[in-house]
Amino acid sequence: MNLPPMVTPRAFARLAEINAGGPGPALRVAVLGGGCSGFQYDIRMDEPAAEDLVLEGEGQRVVVDPVSLPFLAGARIDWSDELIGARFVIDNPNASSSCGCGTSFSI
Repeated sequence: MNLPPMVTPRAFARLAEINAGGPGPALRVAVLGGGCSGFQYDIRMDEPAAEDLVLEGEGQRVVVDPVSLPFLAGARIDWSDELIGARFVIDNPNASSSCGCGTSFSI
């Protein structure tokens, strides 16, 4: 059985900041075909659908659709705030390679 993705406390805390501490839209993490390495992440605010996996923490939600779930099995969703920029990042053990920007990968 594949492990579901996990969301770090730092990512949930940033999502709570975005939603001003209250319940708000969920952070959707999806995998789409394309990008410079074959697949790319689609990270956006969205409402959960009935078939989504919902990960909850700090009163916030991160959702993954059933098609993207196998590509994100065991992945770690985190928040990175560095000099080069701040963004949600995905550490994906399924990716055999990724591009420099971190939004495109291959399996």
